[in-house]
Amino acid sequence: MNLQTLVSKGKNASVYKDNNNAIKLFNKGISKTDVLNEALNTTRVEETGLPIPSISEVSKIDGQWAITMNFIEGKTLEKLMEENPDKISTYIEQMVDLQLQVHSKRAPLLNKLKDKLVRQIDSVEELDHIKKYDLLTKLDGMPKHVKVCHGDFCPANIIVSGDQMYILDWVHATQGNASADAARTYLLLSLKDKKMADMYLDMFCKKSFTEKRYVQTWLPIVAAAQLTKKKPEEKELLMKWLDVVEYV
Repeated sequence: MNLQTLVSKGKNASVYKDNNNAIKLFNKGISKTDVLNEALNTTRVEETGLPIPSISEVSKIDGQWAITMNFIEGKTLEKLMEENPDKISTYIEQMVDLQLQVHSKRAPLLNKLKDKLVRQIDSVEELDHIKKYDLLTKLDGMPKHVKVCHGDFCPANIIVSGDQMYILDWVHATQGNASADAARTYLLLSLKDKKMADMYLDMFCKKSFTEKRYVQTWLPIVAAAQLTKKKPEEKELLMKWLDVVEYV
């Protein structure tokens, strides 16, 4: 097994290419539970027929957990957007079409999105009990759906290979409300490019026949959940979103 060709490096794991395989090698200290949960999530989503990498093995390499899957040759959508800024609108539309494809699927064994959001909001140290109560009450009143939600759907997690797009990183996959998933994508895009985020939201609402205001009601909830990532550079913007009551 060759781990010399590093493809990408993230907070919790690094991805290497080994012939036709991609090996996701987790950092020391990442628990067996987290690794097996990611493998299980990915397998359950794979069964829906969505275009994603197929897992072939979960193993240990020199004491570190690893997931082996087929390697997909191509560039991330994020990279293509950087290289072709004149095509942003086209890329956003393709991205929305792909996300709607995800939301069209069902995977009854995935965890519930609402349950995950409750745990995340409860654990945010920056929020007092009153703010948590308000957010959890708002969350409880939201419609319950069972659509497949990626949980981290953004250009960096989409590989473009020829005419096909593949979706990576299903560790946060749940079943729930598609508008919550869209709100999180909007949030992730806004943290980098507000103009692109607004273009995305307009396109998502148009193609999914969803009121923009409805997606926006999820923003304080997903912003609170994002605070659990503890990224200092995001905190100020996320805290502002928590205090927005009405959107236009």
